[in-house]
Amino acid sequence: MKKELIQKLEKNIHEKMAVIKKDIKSYELLTRPISPDNAIGRLTRMEAINSKSINEAALKKARQTLSQLEYALTRLNDPDFGLCFECDEPIPFGRLKIMPETNICVDCAERLYG
Repeated sequence: MKKELIQKLEKNIHEKMAVIKKDIKSYELLTRPISPDNAIGRLTRMEAINSKSINEAALKKARQTLSQLEYALTRLNDPDFGLCFECDEPIPFGRLKIMPETNICVDCAERLYG
């Protein structure tokens, strides 16, 4: 991959990581334990518990994506970065820009995941 494209991807990864880190902080606030002595009513309390579990799932996903982006950042200068793990063909730059953590091309992703 050309050096200029690698630099664009590196900048893009850093930007995505900054956004995800902010999201993680927000999710951490939203997933704090709900105190049983909090007088918010039974129905509202159930809604808060449901929201908490949804936010916990979002937090887990955000942390996973951050980890994948950090890994992609370490691999940017590897000669096989940007090559599909399945077919060994180059992954289009547009896909890498949208999902720099990906390691498979669109065709292989469709074949593997439907």
